[in-house]
Amino acid sequence: MPKPTLLIGLVLLLILLLAALAPHVLAPYSPTDFDYKAILNPPTARHPFGTDNFGRDILSRVIYGTRIDLQIAVFTTLFPFLFGTLLGALTAFRGRWADALVGRIADLVVVFPFLVLVIAIVAVLGPGLTNMYIAVSAVGWVSYWRLTRGEVMVQKKAEYAQAAQVLGYSPARTLLRHILPNAVTPSIVYLMTDMSLGILLGASLGYLGLGAQPPTPEWGVMVADGKNFMATAWWISTFPGLALTLAGVTFSLIGDGLADALRPRA
Repeated sequence: MPKPTLLIGLVLLLILLLAALAPHVLAPYSPTDFDYKAILNPPTARHPFGTDNFGRDILSRVIYGTRIDLQIAVFTTLFPFLFGTLLGALTAFRGRWADALVGRIADLVVVFPFLVLVIAIVAVLGPGLTNMYIAVSAVGWVSYWRLTRGEVMVQKKAEYAQAAQVLGYSPARTLLRHILPNAVTPSIVYLMTDMSLGILLGASLGYLGLGAQPPTPEWGVMVADGKNFMATAWWISTFPGLALTLAGVTFSLIGDGLADALRPRA
């Protein structure tokens, strides 16, 4: 039976997916339309989350922002996961100079703080979501490489892997069909947790003006929009911040649930 944390995380994820797939159905207003008669209105029945300094409905912008932030969660983790997992499997299985070379490159990457290196790359390439994905992919593969490499190093010494070699299976078949499926579980669990970190990273870069650009309804951008109005219009930053928290908790619960479900038992 699935763990309660996994079920709760999946329910929350379903809610986020509904908001991302059908924002025009759920949102009462357009996320970019100005209403100069409703500037900085507090939460009311007409605007449950209030309005910003341009009269835009915060609830609508939060709902439309779900699509952007889930996209950030996927694209900041999918490419590092695929590249790091495959590279880790290949270097651990073949060993020798390839493993040593990639290991030195990984050591060079982790010398610099993750966020500082991502910001530096985005600053060189220019602000925007595409460049942010490139920057995160250039740095984030190291964790997946290390996880997969360690697991493949263990699995290739297991009896089933030795039996596959005795039976004359090709190295590619032994690795991809037998070893990798048994070694990829920790990376999948880490992927879910990393998605929550990816959303926070995207929001941080959006807050700094290096991620999504205004007037895109992205939660980090919305928090930055309201930073100068915290004393008089707290709702501009508060509700996008709560949405960020909800998304982070969602992927953390799914990651914890998967870790419990996939943990080997005696």
